[in-house]
Amino acid sequence: MKDVLAKVDEWTRAGEACALATVVAVRRSAPRPPGAKMAVSAAGEVSGMVSGGCVEGSVAVEAREVIDGAPPRLLHYGIADAEAWEVGLPCGGEIDVWIERYDPGEFSRVAREDGRAVLVTAVEGDRLGGHLLVRADGSVEGDLDAAGVAADAEELMWAERSERRGDLFFDVTHPDPRLVIFGAVDYAAWLCRLARVCGWRPYVVDPRGFFARKDRFPEAEDVVAAWPEEAMERLGAIDRATYVAVLTHDPKLDDAAILLALRSDAPYIGAMGSRRANAARRERLLEAGCSEEDLARIASPIGLDLGAITAEETALSIMAEISAIRNGREGGRLIHSSAGRIHEVGAS
Repeated sequence: MKDVLAKVDEWTRAGEACALATVVAVRRSAPRPPGAKMAVSAAGEVSGMVSGGCVEGSVAVEAREVIDGAPPRLLHYGIADAEAWEVGLPCGGEIDVWIERYDPGEFSRVAREDGRAVLVTAVEGDRLGGHLLVRADGSVEGDLDAAGVAADAEELMWAERSERRGDLFFDVTHPDPRLVIFGAVDYAAWLCRLARVCGWRPYVVDPRGFFARKDRFPEAEDVVAAWPEEAMERLGAIDRATYVAVLTHDPKLDDAAILLALRSDAPYIGAMGSRRANAARRERLLEAGCSEEDLARIASPIGLDLGAITAEETALSIMAEISAIRNGREGGRLIHSSAGRIHEVGAS
């Protein structure tokens, strides 16, 4: 939603009607994931894409009809490779596109404020065109029955993935993913830089004020000179969309950060250190009351095996592992992957 929001806001302020076309399902090698959007104004202006440019012309024509009063509609595009110069996808993929008139309502407001919510839309069946908005606090509003829908919405909201399930499309808006880095070390500076390039919000935490300075980490969203517990009171609790990297090499800070993260729903907890240091950390954490199940959540040594030597390569190794975990992958070489999609089409 955020990709086209500025443009639809501009059109709406000018009193111009517009429609949204949303990819709601993909099959095979479709170029854009579920949730990808294209906005079309009454004057024929376009913002965003639902494919690599293959079907946008056809979608724009259908969108203009919806703007002019036609009902919302679900379109299917897919064509064999041999016929790929017709309207369809040259890559041989297939996409379903839902088109409806744009309503500048609560879902747009949440997206504009970089919040977290799901807009559930009935794209087929007798509830066609119905909506239900599910917010991060669990509150709902709309004309669809929330029974049996809210649980799916909550799951996808925190997985940060838009998806069609049955007749319903779950359109997720969420903030950029958050990476909390404990340890204001050189590796952290490069990890902040890479995280920012990849669209993440990096934060640096270290109680040593001499090291935890904003001028040392200009790409960080914030730099907090405090112990982990106090820092997270300022930054907000570690939730299901917060990834944690522990880089200090100082057992006092490392253990405090890891124990805090283990009490949360963090999907990733990585800790830097040699195998000997990690073995010693394991013994300390067991003595602190951690279970084997707890310890299995910790990626240590942190990062993918890139043979990294420099701080820059080490940061790349860590960021690559974090990206793989977020996308449900192991992080191996694509040449050794004989099955499955190259791109995770469910992410958005």
